[in-house]
Amino acid sequence: MTQETFSNIATTIPHQPGIYKYFDDTGKILYVGKAKDLRKRVSSYFNKTFTNYKTHELVQRIEHIEFTIVNSEPDAFFLENALIKQFQPKYNINLKDSKSYPYIVIKNEPFPRIYLTRQPVNDGSEYLGPYTSVFKVRELLEFIKRTIPMRTCSLNLSARNIEKGKYKVCLEYHLGNCKGPCAGLQTREDYDANIGQIRDLLKGNLGPVIRHFKEEMRGHAEALEFEKAEQVRKKIEYLEDYYQSKSVITGIRGGDKDVFSIIKDQSVAYVNYLMIRNGTVVQTQTNKLETHLDEPVEEILVYAVSQLRMTFNSQVPEIIVPFEIDYPEAHVEIMVPKAGDRKKLLELSEKNAGYFIEELRNKERIKINRNVDHVKVLEQLQIDLQLQELPVHIECFDNSNFQGSYPVSAMVCFKNGVPSKKDYRHFNVKTVEGINDFASMKEAVYRRYKRLTEEQQALPQLVIIDGGKGQLGAALEAMEALELQGSITLVGLAKNVEEIFFAGDKESLKLPYSSSSLKLIRFIRDQVHRFGITFHRQKRSKGTFKNELESIKGIGKNTADELLKEFRSVKNVKERSLDELAAVVGKVKAQLVIDHFSS
Repeated sequence: MTQETFSNIATTIPHQPGIYKYFDDTGKILYVGKAKDLRKRVSSYFNKTFTNYKTHELVQRIEHIEFTIVNSEPDAFFLENALIKQFQPKYNINLKDSKSYPYIVIKNEPFPRIYLTRQPVNDGSEYLGPYTSVFKVRELLEFIKRTIPMRTCSLNLSARNIEKGKYKVCLEYHLGNCKGPCAGLQTREDYDANIGQIRDLLKGNLGPVIRHFKEEMRGHAEALEFEKAEQVRKKIEYLEDYYQSKSVITGIRGGDKDVFSIIKDQSVAYVNYLMIRNGTVVQTQTNKLETHLDEPVEEILVYAVSQLRMTFNSQVPEIIVPFEIDYPEAHVEIMVPKAGDRKKLLELSEKNAGYFIEELRNKERIKINRNVDHVKVLEQLQIDLQLQELPVHIECFDNSNFQGSYPVSAMVCFKNGVPSKKDYRHFNVKTVEGINDFASMKEAVYRRYKRLTEEQQALPQLVIIDGGKGQLGAALEAMEALELQGSITLVGLAKNVEEIFFAGDKESLKLPYSSSSLKLIRFIRDQVHRFGITFHRQKRSKGTFKNELESIKGIGKNTADELLKEFRSVKNVKERSLDELAAVVGKVKAQLVIDHFSS
């Protein structure tokens, strides 16, 4: 559109606040802008010479102009942002942002599931977020899973289905990740209490969660259940050391604030957002913005502030920025700090923006090689465990039994940091009577490396024993019997607390919770758990072995299952009185059980 053409329509544009839209000759929208005075602002595009080529190009392409009058400049501001987001015109600032952000949903259902979603729906469920990083959400959910057992299945856990005994516990129950509400092993009240703890944890309110665990720990200690008390103490330690360390404590009292910084590099700007809640940095996000018309940095920042606050549902009344901006949102105070805590927050935001830019440049220069990544993890593991050789061959052992009966052992093998499933092995325990984890571990380790040495196959650099010092000592005895001590590094991984023990050492090694080394060890440990339990299930389903109770004359499978469901193990059944057993299966069958174990 020429200046002469514009002069013919200029008088039709009012001197009022509003937004204007430029269209090309195909009817495609080119640009959306806001103005306190529409006629003055639009006229400025045609009455002066622009040094910016893209602005000149825009003016040459304008074929048609539309405008919308609004009541105030703030109304124009929000309407402009909404239209830019809707149409994404070519010449407007382009916020390079993810199409969707992850939420954590607490599902509206009996025994609610908690999981990640990108699509909130109006179903009565509670949606927490959005969060800036799906990786961090998954890490947070994994941490919750290890701290507070919750169900992950999609079963309909209505009271009627549970009372009818419609479901049985799954693998997650045996792994300790769920307390079995599907089989009536966890009450609704206890589950809802866990949900409350998770809700507090997700909102950063750790006080009630830690107090609950401390009360639970004291209860176990008073009942002389010291092992359970220690496990709860470790949970408290994780909450305090790991979870809190994920947030930056700012020390600002009453501090609900939004902090924004900007770094502009020619036609690209980078804006970092720190979300401060209760004096803590709970989220951070850096976005890339492409500019086209040489917009001033103040205008770019105002646009980014509006979009990010809208995306993350922020309505806090204080915004910290590096310079004065004309931000029209009502009841919001714009702060430009010169010193003190707010200045430190602004510097932290700028540091995050700088790091984001450097990461982008690194990604452009380096194509990530997955094999190299595995090597780096193994190199870090070698450093953390002070191994003489790079652990390119790792094996891990675990014992498994069902309801205190019929032990088996499992071994998984990792080569070059990835599972080598063809080398996985199961062991039916042959030389051990009853349940003896130490002896079972010794047998499995001995049989594995006796075979490897006889067949002159390569030995692993690292062997992980899933268990505490007792299992580690048993495995060491097997190595000594084979005269392999010193040839293989042997470590024990304490169950639940994830501490690493070396034979003979009094103190354990505790790796950082989010370290690549511990993540690999944890993955290997989970693999051997699943491999062992799956093997046990397969043998049971094929009838390879029966429950010990089923061998009692007059006791069938259903009766045996009822006893195990009530008392949890054969050992517990042995210790029950006649009256206690009779309350479950009747006096006649109870007497058969008593007679069997007393003979």
